[in-house]
Amino acid sequence: MIEMLINGSATTTLDARDRGLHYGDGLFETIAVRDGSPARWDAHMQRLALGCQRLAIPAIDASLLAGEAMRLCAGVERGVLKIIITRGGGGRGYRAPAMDAVRPTRIVALHSWPDYPDIFWTEGVSVRICATRLGHNPLLAGIKHLNRLEQVLARSEWDDPGVVEGLMLDQDGNVIEGTMTNLFIVRDGRLRTPDVSQCGVAGVMRGWILDAARGLGIACEIGAVTLEDIAFAEEVFLCNCLISVWPVREIEGKRFEVDGAVTRRIVSKLRYAAMSRQR
Repeated sequence: MIEMLINGSATTTLDARDRGLHYGDGLFETIAVRDGSPARWDAHMQRLALGCQRLAIPAIDASLLAGEAMRLCAGVERGVLKIIITRGGGGRGYRAPAMDAVRPTRIVALHSWPDYPDIFWTEGVSVRICATRLGHNPLLAGIKHLNRLEQVLARSEWDDPGVVEGLMLDQDGNVIEGTMTNLFIVRDGRLRTPDVSQCGVAGVMRGWILDAARGLGIACEIGAVTLEDIAFAEEVFLCNCLISVWPVREIEGKRFEVDGAVTRRIVSKLRYAAMSRQR
């Protein structure tokens, strides 16, 4: 199942002059679709708007984008909606067209739900440390820009099906995120997630978990996370908007508690929120 709209038209053809193709000049959002509706839409749109502001891409008409998204999601029980916004067409060279001349490209695509096995949630996942490092760039940090070559190279480092995700470090040796996930660790009952102000993605699910933890009275903080911090953690879990939460059972031989108290409370809160939306 793959359906696509480009600037509102049902097509898979993109102008070869598009700056998203030439320079990665754009942004994207990956959104879970449940019961015909894109989940956490407002949070995704807020991050997309922030990304457009950072890259000086004209703001996208939110109602227009929502209409196109709902057009693809209608009747879909479970799927993945990917939205890509580029600066649109342009001539050769890095210099972007003047703001008033930019005509952004909207790509809205519906994909099948990934076939992850249930044991990833019940028994946890095995994770490795990637050799590919993330470069610092505060201007691009947090947003989901289209240049994902660091993640592409990192994910190409292994083909062992038993290893589900790889953690990426920055140039200073701090752990920042997974190739497709955000990271949380628990030590002494406190929740901690890496600072992504210099590099990495500020995930929508990451933000939800931080808010949920505070609401549950769980001490949580954003800051530097080192490999040593992970080695002494009692619980580790990964998150994004498709997987929600995957407990980590092992990182290169180091074992962790899968059904830890803090992870269990966060997962319970997620399930309660999901049931509440269905009512």
